[in-house]
Amino acid sequence: MKPVSRNRNVETFPNETVKLLFERSSCRNFSNKKIPEPIMSLVLEAGVHAPTAGNLQPYSIIRIENVEAKRKLAKMCEQNFIASSPVLLLFCLDFHRNERWAKLMIAPYTATCSFRHFWVAFQDTIICAQNICTAADSMGLGSVYIGTVVDYAAQVRAMLKLPKGAFPVVLLCLGYPTKRPQPRNKLGIKTIVHVDHYREMKDTELTAAFNEKYQAKDGEPQKLPISEKRLETIIGVCRRANGEEFAKKCADQIKVEGYINMAQYYFGLHYRADVMPRGNDDILKIMEKSGLKWFKRFQLAS
Repeated sequence: MKPVSRNRNVETFPNETVKLLFERSSCRNFSNKKIPEPIMSLVLEAGVHAPTAGNLQPYSIIRIENVEAKRKLAKMCEQNFIASSPVLLLFCLDFHRNERWAKLMIAPYTATCSFRHFWVAFQDTIICAQNICTAADSMGLGSVYIGTVVDYAAQVRAMLKLPKGAFPVVLLCLGYPTKRPQPRNKLGIKTIVHVDHYREMKDTELTAAFNEKYQAKDGEPQKLPISEKRLETIIGVCRRANGEEFAKKCADQIKVEGYINMAQYYFGLHYRADVMPRGNDDILKIMEKSGLKWFKRFQLAS
């Protein structure tokens, strides 16, 4: 069997599952068609059958169809299409249920204080979400992940009445798409997969891989036009994140090249390097209030 290319124009796949995984793309345009309950139940069942460490399933899914709740979440996350999604699924790391079970069975329980439990529970939650995402797409639905719910963890916890031990991880929008977006280019296996040990790519090789991923229709690397506002913003971001010397170096390169490259766009304008680290302490405080204390020293009972 010939290897399947990562190119999005490939039309021949060995089976429908592989075809789905290659052709899946995030959908942000939903019709108002209701998802039939048998399909919704099947998709959710696919999620709860996902792999999970120790078969403990330390997660919960909040199914949201209330119009006002969807509007509030759309406003919080600053993405209007969220409100038009027929169904929202909030995936939560959930130690509350297992802790209650342990107490009822007179069993010791410290998962809320354990990094190891937190680490695998987070993984389990995302694996469950991806099972649901794949199942939904296989049933003709569209889907898109919304990660910014974590920025409003306290508000989301209050709004959805999450108990102690439960914490929002990611939101998934589901619905029938009005149009199917094209899959986006990805870095290939030569860049992502390492054999036996980590392979450090040459600078030219790495740059070429990203240029291929972020290429315009003419085959050239994508280039964001310079504007006074963009240049001012990115210089300020560089100055606050990496200092004055680096800010000058970045500004000089942009002026010489005559455009803003994709790395500068992503880390200087979109996921801003001076903004993304903010709130780390706040999130830890919210986690602690949520009953999750894996980052604290645990004191054994004497």
